Amino acid sequence: MKNLAVLPPLLILDPMLRAWLIEDIGRGDRTTQGLLSAENPWVSAQWIAKAPGVIAGLPVAARVFQLLSEQTRFITTVDEGQSCQPGQVVAQIEGSLEALLTGERVALNLAMRLSGIATSTRKYVEKLAELPTQLVDTRKTTPGLRLLEKYATQVGGAKNHRMGLDDAVMIKDNHIAAAGGIGNAITHVRDQMPYPLTIEVETETIEQVQEALQHQADIIMLDNMPVEVMCQAVKLIRQYNKRIKIEASGNITLDTIYQVAATGVDYVSTSAPVTHSSWLDLSMKIKG
Repeated sequence: MKNLAVLPPLLILDPMLRAWLIEDIGRGDRTTQGLLSAENPWVSAQWIAKAPGVIAGLPVAARVFQLLSEQTRFITTVDEGQSCQPGQVVAQIEGSLEALLTGERVALNLAMRLSGIATSTRKYVEKLAELPTQLVDTRKTTPGLRLLEKYATQVGGAKNHRMGLDDAVMIKDNHIAAAGGIGNAITHVRDQMPYPLTIEVETETIEQVQEALQHQADIIMLDNMPVEVMCQAVKLIRQYNKRIKIEASGNITLDTIYQVAATGVDYVSTSAPVTHSSWLDLSMKIKG
């Protein structure tokens, strides 16, 4: 699977990495500083996978070490989005002992977290391999990690849903309740939204789908609908306007995603690859 994921630019990435390094280092790496004498030897290390999975976040890890020492060389032996097996070397590092030991935990934490998300995402994407439906993520992410967690879902083969509240208009159940209905919500938002944002409406019934169609929503989400109702909704939307995009969401699991996608929706959105994923176990070993 070709990796089309794009990391944020260093202008955005570096301040985050520096903050996480500062959090971990505190007033200084007592162990490493106590171990070193006047010399700071140049050493080599390997990153080794301890479980099978999909690798993500190695460029981020490399940047962690480079912020500590520009001379550090981080050589990947597994591409982003490629599968790995236990015992496989995924990267080789050359640099000062201080930089490698001080940056080890932050770099590994990020790569293990992102690889776990990519691994979980790939499982969902593979369930859709026979269908044109695409998997998309959600805004259910860890505060401070959204850019990287959404990068990891891309590495796993998903597409990103909106990154934040300013990306698109999504009218959800509480917006509908506050506005007094879908029609009112769309009308008020459309009068104020900048061009060229789109309007997506969350619907739970056929009646709500009809109201969203009447008020010209650009995207209609079918939320927590039984599959038989979802089939009716997809048919209704396609007959009304084939250009309207359809998204299915709500309690999507590996067991149900194919059946949901087979209704003919364009997208299936789920937070599970981020919220339910386990870290992929990686370790760093300095060569003796």
